[in-house]
Amino acid sequence: MTLEEKLTHIRAVLERESEPFGACPRIIAVTKYSTVEEILPLQGLGITDIGENRVQALREKLPAVSGKFSVHLIGRLQTNKVKYIINDVCMIHSLDNLSLAREMDRQAQKNGRVMPALVQVNVAGETQKGGIAPEELFPFLRACAGFPGLKVQGLMAIMPLGAERDTLLSLFRSMRSMWEQAREEAIDGIEMRDLSMGMSQDYDLAARAGATMVRIGSALFK
Repeated sequence: MTLEEKLTHIRAVLERESEPFGACPRIIAVTKYSTVEEILPLQGLGITDIGENRVQALREKLPAVSGKFSVHLIGRLQTNKVKYIINDVCMIHSLDNLSLAREMDRQAQKNGRVMPALVQVNVAGETQKGGIAPEELFPFLRACAGFPGLKVQGLMAIMPLGAERDTLLSLFRSMRSMWEQAREEAIDGIEMRDLSMGMSQDYDLAARAGATMVRIGSALFK
């Protein structure tokens, strides 16, 4: 299949599965393993957002993609690397601790901007993964609301690799429930605009559960 054919298929699945919610999830094309030559054709196919996992790879690709795409940092971020991307990304998807929140706030204020971010939730309780525990989410959101250089705009989750589809759907629905609860909580300074969840192997389930963003790499590029 061509890239265009893959995108057509993915969009059809997303539209079908998300129909009850009245809005199709936005595709974040994950370019972790892709070259600039593979990424650039996305622009002519209506993809406006790309996601990189690592700061170094992001910086290497920036000269070619800057101004053509909105670039998201979707992988884990160390506090000492925030300064290298603060002016180059439209959103950080992996905010999961107060030290990182403080540094994002500091660097954003230093550079005269407000940094949009999603709070990563470790919905499956996996010890090897980052993310806030579900029971700690609301205190963490309230703490983040106090940083003027930081703007939380939703939640993000990474699901367990190899989990059964029924399990995945249940976890996606738990994330949607948390996201809706956070919206109802209406914490000053916190928005629940986006719910980023679902990847190449399970984006259909994420859309069925109410994702607003899906992060798709291998289903596009392999």
